[in-house]
Amino acid sequence: MVVAGDDALAQRLAAELRGVYGERVTLVVPPAQGGVRLPVVGRARATALLDRVSAAVNRASGNGNGGGAGAGGGTGAGDEPPGSERLVEVAELTELTLAHAGVDRATALALVYDDDETNIRAALTARRLNPRIRLVLRLYNRRLGQHIEALLDQASALAAGGAPGADASPAGANTEVYDTSTTVLSDADTAAPALAATAVTGTSKVVQTDGLMLRAVERPPPGPGEVADPGLCTLALLSATTNDPAGADGSESSGAQGPQLLPDERAVAAATGRGTVVLENVSYSGPELNPGRGVVPWFGSLLSRRLRWSFVGLVSCVVGLAVASMLVTGEPPLQATYLTLLDLFAINDPAIGQSLGRQILQLCSGLVGLLLLPVLLAAVLEALGTFRSGTALRKPPRGLSGHVVLLGVGKIGTRVLARLRELRIPVVCVEADPEARGLALARSLRVPVVLGDVTQEGVLEAAKIHRAHALLALTSADTMNLEAALSARTLNPDLRVVLRLYDDDFATAVYRTLRAAHPGALTRSRSVSHLAAPAFAGAMLGRQILGAIPVERRVLLFAAVDVGGHPQLEERTVGEAFRAGAWRVLALDTATPEERRADQASGARGPRLVWDLPSTYVLRPEDRVVLAATRRGLAELLGRRPRQRAGA
Repeated sequence: MVVAGDDALAQRLAAELRGVYGERVTLVVPPAQGGVRLPVVGRARATALLDRVSAAVNRASGNGNGGGAGAGGGTGAGDEPPGSERLVEVAELTELTLAHAGVDRATALALVYDDDETNIRAALTARRLNPRIRLVLRLYNRRLGQHIEALLDQASALAAGGAPGADASPAGANTEVYDTSTTVLSDADTAAPALAATAVTGTSKVVQTDGLMLRAVERPPPGPGEVADPGLCTLALLSATTNDPAGADGSESSGAQGPQLLPDERAVAAATGRGTVVLENVSYSGPELNPGRGVVPWFGSLLSRRLRWSFVGLVSCVVGLAVASMLVTGEPPLQATYLTLLDLFAINDPAIGQSLGRQILQLCSGLVGLLLLPVLLAAVLEALGTFRSGTALRKPPRGLSGHVVLLGVGKIGTRVLARLRELRIPVVCVEADPEARGLALARSLRVPVVLGDVTQEGVLEAAKIHRAHALLALTSADTMNLEAALSARTLNPDLRVVLRLYDDDFATAVYRTLRAAHPGALTRSRSVSHLAAPAFAGAMLGRQILGAIPVERRVLLFAAVDVGGHPQLEERTVGEAFRAGAWRVLALDTATPEERRADQASGARGPRLVWDLPSTYVLRPEDRVVLAATRRGLAELLGRRPRQRAGA
């Protein structure tokens, strides 16, 4: 497998593929990344030094060019052990570079550059070099990603002479089936739910793919005498010290105090005082219609509440005068209203020689008309001010409290902002760049924004940090996030702080230090690359990976797996196939293989999944199931390491 990128996500993804799935990986990075210490996961920790030394020797001796070793297949692929890595340092990702990395013989290619255009250009080139390669792209633009995914799948189908996404085998490799799918992911979309859930408890996480939507809900611990609702099933137990400032950080190294993924019924029953993540809802989603804005919301955004009440009062006066005129003069209701409006606008004849009641009503109507003039003038001025300020950024209102201060509205911050607004959580954004991409969203959502460098005095105070509930520091600079957290803690010692940090080891060190320095406040640190890498790694294994849900600093994967060929599932009941902490069968796909191929070719998916399977149901070889799995559980279930050893 080949991974190409220019930031921490590429390093983390390569480590995930090596350490968890035992894949042979070629990592393509800019020259500046060559000296960066690569993250290691699992067994790769013991062999990381040997891998780096071997890669350096290969580069120095010129043995790493064009051979494709470690790229999966081709000449020389069997000479490298499982979990090995080859490092290629290039300034620009060109066709020659991709060929040098062994893309023409690779099983999968992940393009995770921060620039969308670079990833698209490289994906088109890679598809031309190897129509059968599985592509995983990192794109921020969702709509463009859908079009690129369809385009690349179509190109692969035309080259293979089949339908988009059809499996094809290269010449001379008839024993192995290649998945030629294209998957477009966004690290911002993957990490945003976890970051938002860290700042606000009780949030939901959604996996949506092929028209299927799975909603996992985080639930607080039940009170005394209460029984927690397990939903369809319990996916995870949160840390025993989730809301304890001195508690575990929610990573794999947290031990018994950390989160437990896919617990059995005994563990759920014994986990008193722990929050849970349960599978609550499963539905089939289609394109959402954008409802038009009604008259009342439009009118409310145009005029202030005080002015709206003024109009209500004037209309009530007109109605009262019309009713009184009808009673005094005996005119029909329509005629009485007409005469009242004429008096109101001072265009009626004086009521000389008429009854005293009619004359009094005319004077009252004229008085109401005088009151109407300033109200109309105020409405016009306020409407003009609304249109003028529609393109301006709002300032934090007075008296604001209990809100979330969001520092940085770049790629990650924009997605988190949208997520927080979906949860109807008050937000104040702080951004130093007046041209940041998230400011347009903040303006459209009428979210208050403070423009300024957070390191300057007075910026956090302007965001009402002393009355805030939480701080989300999500800029791309680790030092700025850390400085903002320390400054905010001096102004609000009890503030809940969530830091976005690229390096996971640094994130853990910062978390422990802040926890020790502020034992009374909740501190959490999150690495975006650590949250996003499992989803990208799962997509590189094939289209069977449906999505991922972050649970604190761990990740739970959802996959569609054929029962045949997996002894852990085949001819076992659903209860027997369940392995706590590894995988759990959630649903059965009742579609026939022909129907699945037709759905894959047309891009559609019918509601053929059966949920709430009885534990006594026996899984047959021809069945296809949807299951939840941990990273290592999925690697074991798919048999990645044994297969690689056999191929070697």
